Amino acid sequence: MADGQHTPERTCILSRRTGSRDELIRLALAPDGQVLPDVRAKAPGRGAWIGVSRAELDAANAKGKLKGALARAFKTGEVIVPGDLGERIEAALRRAALDRLGMEARSGNLINGADRVEQAARMGKVHLLLHAADAGADGRKRLDQAWRVGGAEELSHRQGLVIPTDRTILSMALGRENVVHVALTDPAAAARVLHALSRWRAFIDPDAGLG
Repeated sequence: MADGQHTPERTCILSRRTGSRDELIRLALAPDGQVLPDVRAKAPGRGAWIGVSRAELDAANAKGKLKGALARAFKTGEVIVPGDLGERIEAALRRAALDRLGMEARSGNLINGADRVEQAARMGKVHLLLHAADAGADGRKRLDQAWRVGGAEELSHRQGLVIPTDRTILSMALGRENVVHVALTDPAAAARVLHALSRWRAFIDPDAGLG
């Protein structure tokens, strides 16, 4: 009996890079032939997988290369590829990440507020530190330093992760006021949020890194 479970790999229809379902993004075919993002990989029927950035996807779409690859993947020439497919995928990834943050907030797995976050970080209670895109540089630096004191590097981080949206959107997602800095205090919750955020950030900017 094997020690670990086998993880089926998928292949990107554009780059031919292989990866797990968690690493690639699934596209689904609607009944009317339109190709739609299926970032949670829940839609029925045959799927096609991509593992490229939005810039690469948009370029392939503009040249018609994406439509050809999708036609082969879905085994039909009747595919309709929206011109704004890249934007739709990005919006779906953003929604998935913010929904995950909202669920963790409702479950009591995260805290916000610079002072509370700093205290928890210094005490080694923070498993993932997040900053809104419009957070001030001084605030980020102070909390990043507090997290390093509390063991961030033991968690393979040098600094907090910047969320690609501002405090207004982040506050709405969490159902709280003026959310600029967020700390995940539960390791499993931190892993779930990191996964969702990493997929979103990688699609927008594959060179962003994890912090």
